[in-house]
Amino acid sequence: MLKRTRAILGMVLPLVWCALGGCQHQGQGGGATASGEPANAYSVYVGTFTGKTSKGIYLLHMDATTGQLSRPELAAIADSPSFLALHPNHKFIYSVNEIDQFNGNRTGSLSSFAVESSSGKLKLLNQQSSGGPGPTHLCIDATGRVVLVANYAGGSVASVPVRADGALDELASIDQRWGTGADKSRQEGPHAHCIYCDPNNRFALSCDLGLDKVFVYRLDPVHGTISPNNSPFATVAPGSGPRHLAFGKSGRFVYVNNEMACTVTAFAYDPDHGRLSEIQTISTLPQGFTGDKSTAEIMVHPSGKFLYVSNRGSANSIAVFRIDRQTGRLTLVDHTSTQGRTPRGFGIDPAGRWLLAANQDTDNIVVFRIDPQTGRLTPAGVDVQVPTPVCVIFVPQ
Repeated sequence: MLKRTRAILGMVLPLVWCALGGCQHQGQGGGATASGEPANAYSVYVGTFTGKTSKGIYLLHMDATTGQLSRPELAAIADSPSFLALHPNHKFIYSVNEIDQFNGNRTGSLSSFAVESSSGKLKLLNQQSSGGPGPTHLCIDATGRVVLVANYAGGSVASVPVRADGALDELASIDQRWGTGADKSRQEGPHAHCIYCDPNNRFALSCDLGLDKVFVYRLDPVHGTISPNNSPFATVAPGSGPRHLAFGKSGRFVYVNNEMACTVTAFAYDPDHGRLSEIQTISTLPQGFTGDKSTAEIMVHPSGKFLYVSNRGSANSIAVFRIDRQTGRLTLVDHTSTQGRTPRGFGIDPAGRWLLAANQDTDNIVVFRIDPQTGRLTPAGVDVQVPTPVCVIFVPQ
């Protein structure tokens, strides 16, 4: 009886979460208000690297009708909270602390915060070990019961259960990887760069830049654990360096941006068995581009029609692709300057009206209007200074 109840919950809860607007790119908030209408305003949280001028996580308020942003205010003091994830109930936010030492051990950490309803400020609940040094990415599953983390420097992924009060429990499972890649200067060992739950909340997918693999894990939200899938990984071309990924709106396709090769690899995804089959690999750069380059973030538009990828280096741009919803294949639409240097991250508001580009090395966030018909980006004339911005997430007000 217990197994049957768990199975039913495993199917129903992700569907409820999607109905509430949660089936966006991991880390994004739901885009609809209680009435089902798009939000008129957002609280925008920005994860950063500390050490230069940043002190932690910053909060901006966004007018969703005009794209205007308020001046940033410090939401929480934290050590290099470079990537953030929002709990499905919008009451809690989780961050990696991209560090190599925590409580005297060679590991990074994770932090849990409660969102103060009146101000939007964040109250630290607790911290836990990430299971390895240099955690660079995290996500929370659709039930809100487990946080998954990728440790870049440690070459591992791990799971941490979430308590009823939103605080983090101790590490529940970890997968340590081994091996090397084709480029010995960048791929001297495993480098887990991301981890995402699939739309059905049955599997978790993780890119490893050092091994040129996309690993697949079975997800058990009840026990807060992950374990290698029967089809444990898919590969990309040697030396590509897979970084982040995004699921297509139907859940039948997965898009991986390859940091080192500046390409996107499209996969067909079998949601019943967690299997990936390559469809296409396409460049994110303009034809003939010869400058220094690397990709960073990747997101699918909430409509499912478009894919966005950020190019760093001399390109400093967002590549826009049109998605064939039937075949999953991509067609290049445009390249748009981010009006700053090193767009390590960006965010798309859950209603699909705005893209916020986070330029790490020029300390600014630039707002772009998204054309709903073509996916093209147009500067909205909004440019706000935020120190070393990395990750952008939205919470409807």
